[in-house]
Amino acid sequence: MTQRTLGLIMNGVSGRMGVNQHLIRSVAAIRAQGGVLMSDGSRVMLDPVLVSRTPEKVKALAEQHGGLRWTTDLDAEIASPRNHIFFDTATTQMRPTLLEKAIHAGKHIYCEKPIATNLAEALKICRLAKEKGIKNGTVQDKLFLPGLQKIKLLRDSGFFGRIFAVRGEFGYWVFEGDWGQPAQRPSWNYRTEEGGGIVLDMVCHWRYVLDNLFGDVKSVSCIAATHIPERVDEAGKTYPATADDAAYASFQLEGGIIAHINMSWAVRVYRDDLVTFQVDGTLGSAVAGLSDCMIQPRTATPRPVWNPDQKQTIDFYDSWQEMPDNVVYENGFKAEWEMFIRHVVEDAPFKHSLVEGAKGVQLVECALQSWKERRWVDVPALKI
Repeated sequence: MTQRTLGLIMNGVSGRMGVNQHLIRSVAAIRAQGGVLMSDGSRVMLDPVLVSRTPEKVKALAEQHGGLRWTTDLDAEIASPRNHIFFDTATTQMRPTLLEKAIHAGKHIYCEKPIATNLAEALKICRLAKEKGIKNGTVQDKLFLPGLQKIKLLRDSGFFGRIFAVRGEFGYWVFEGDWGQPAQRPSWNYRTEEGGGIVLDMVCHWRYVLDNLFGDVKSVSCIAATHIPERVDEAGKTYPATADDAAYASFQLEGGIIAHINMSWAVRVYRDDLVTFQVDGTLGSAVAGLSDCMIQPRTATPRPVWNPDQKQTIDFYDSWQEMPDNVVYENGFKAEWEMFIRHVVEDAPFKHSLVEGAKGVQLVECALQSWKERRWVDVPALKI
């Protein structure tokens, strides 16, 4: 069996998401299984170089995973013919500049979202990649969650009938950093000047989830807030939180579907998972978390009667049925990595392009405009 090797620059991989999802559960897992299987039976092995500004940290990380290449000199790796793909999971503010540099060096591009902090920069990168003929992609991991994969199966099978509403609840309490309880997220997430804010971070996700599972987003109405105005950073210093930490958005989708999603880093969880989606249709409803999915068809829907003077006698949870795990779902980040590698090597279909990432940034801008102007904002078709 033939085997090829792809050099892979992994920039910013020493952060939480980069280490756990992209290195350990994706690239390292792909290497451990002997590479990515191609349609002709050959395999492609990944040869990553880990890039970070902190040499001690990235060196230790490289050694932990079998003596991988590592460096603090990103420019040299972008220029090196040994590397074929540039992957970025560092700060959003620097992303457009780094992607542009890598594209000019002839590297294929894969990156975390958002692909930029504003639509103009996002479109510039998309156009440059198209002009240079560069294979490109952006991480859209939530589409690969088992819970949403089950929603997709229900949709494709006709279970819902006509879908008319989607409700999403996302978030958890991110500790302020005082009382001896460190925050679970980095402090830059709460500074607008450093690319923070939950609208920028999460609305990009909701764009591809809604577009791919339910219908293209046509308009948005959003209000956001900074519920916790002061936090404590990694050095124990109190700082003002200048970015939004919660947002409440409604979306009008193609086909008349109404979606509403609450997102917050200042909410205490009283639901089945950190994110849940309820989908309602004429023939049935479903509620999915990260992994599980509960369903209730029309024929099994209880018939409650409103009576505030009597204690409720119906156990509303009891009439829902759990979908079985008939399929073994791979880690979503790893699954998308393998799809992108096949796209690069053998031109296999890959729809999660930088253009799809730009759509996420577009919806962010529309949501922020809605919040600022206190009105519905239409989402026009992108012109690349």
